Amino acid sequence: MSKYDIAAYIWPSYHRDERSLQFWPAGIGEWETVLKNKPKFEGHQQPRNPLWGPVNEADPYVMQMQIDAAADHGVNVFIYDWYWYDRRPFLEGCLNDGYLKAKNNDRVKFYLMWANHDASTLWDIRISDEGDRTVWLGSVDRPEFEKICLRLIERYFSHPSYYQIDGKPAFMFYDLDSLIRGLGSVEKTREALDWFRKKAVEAGLGGLHLQCTLRKHMGYNVTGVAGDNVGVQQEVVEALGFDGLTHYQFCHFADIDRDYMNIMEDVVGEWKEVDEAYSVPYFPHVSVGWDNNPRFLKFRPGIVTGNEPVKFEKALQMARSYVDAHPDQAPLITLNSWNEWTETSYLEPDDLYGYGYLEAVQHVFMDDSGN
Repeated sequence: MSKYDIAAYIWPSYHRDERSLQFWPAGIGEWETVLKNKPKFEGHQQPRNPLWGPVNEADPYVMQMQIDAAADHGVNVFIYDWYWYDRRPFLEGCLNDGYLKAKNNDRVKFYLMWANHDASTLWDIRISDEGDRTVWLGSVDRPEFEKICLRLIERYFSHPSYYQIDGKPAFMFYDLDSLIRGLGSVEKTREALDWFRKKAVEAGLGGLHLQCTLRKHMGYNVTGVAGDNVGVQQEVVEALGFDGLTHYQFCHFADIDRDYMNIMEDVVGEWKEVDEAYSVPYFPHVSVGWDNNPRFLKFRPGIVTGNEPVKFEKALQMARSYVDAHPDQAPLITLNSWNEWTETSYLEPDDLYGYGYLEAVQHVFMDDSGN
C-alpha cells in the first residue's frame, strides 16, 4: 500500500440523467459539451479529447477500467462531487451504478464532497454566454439537511470502500456560504453539524471527519449578502468545528492566467498561510490546470499555461514534501481532478499528453516508494 492518500475529485456528469437533459439533451451528459468544443484563438490548446472516448461512467465495466487505471498509477481515493437539488439527489449514476457496482472498487476508496453550490445555466453551452442564471438553489434548511445526512449515513458511510480518517468517514462541504445561508447562521450551522456527528455515532460509525474547501485565506463574506460580513474565513471555519481543510481548485485562491510554475509559487505560499492560521490539518491541493472555455461559445479569459505533465509532477513533489513535513496528520493530497474536461483539469488520458498526468502521479507516489 502507498503511504500517501492521493484523492482525485470526480465530476459525475458523464452519463444519462433525466434531470440533466435540460443542460445536455443528447443524453450523454456533459460529453455533449466536450464533443462540441473548439479553439477560441490561434494556439489555443483545445479541443482536448479523451483517449477512452465519451464513455458512460454509470457503467460498472467502464468504472472498473477507470479504477484499475487510477490504482495502477497511484490514485487511491476518489472524491465524488455529490449533489442535492430540489429535494432530490442529482447525478448519482456514476457513483451508484458505476463505481459501487464495479467489482474492483476495493482498489480505490471513495468519499463524498457535497457540491452544495447553486446549479445554473453555466452547464448549458447553448445559453451559457448569456449570463449565469440560477436553476436550483444549493442551500437547504434544517429539515432538509437532516434528511440528506440520514441518507448519506444509511447509503454510503458504512461501505467497506468508504474513505476514513482516524476511523471516521470523511465528508466534505464545498460552499460554506450556501451551507450557512440555508441553515440560518453560523451558530445554527454548528448545531446542525454536531447533530450530524451524533447521528453517525448512533449508526455505529466512529464519528465523522468533516472537511471544507477553502477559498482565498483572507477576507470572507460568509452569507453572500452584501454587507453581511460575519468575519474572516478562519473564524467561521474554527467556529464550525471542521476536522480538516483543503482546496478544490487553484482558481479559487490564485491568479491562474499565467504559467503553471508561477502559480505554484503562490499556491505553496497559500499552503503555508493556511497551515499557520488554522488549528486543524490542511491537506495540500494540486490542480492540473484551468480553462473553462469548453463551456462557452465565446472566449473567456483565465487560462493556465505551461501545465504539461513534467510541471504537474513538480507540483506533486511539493505536495509530497508538505505531507512529509506533517507526519501527525493523514497523508492526504487532493487533486483537481479525475475528469473535469470542460474546465481542462483532468488526470484521464487525452490526445495531447496521453497518460502523462497519471504517469506523473505514479512517478512521485509509487516509483520512489517501491509500490
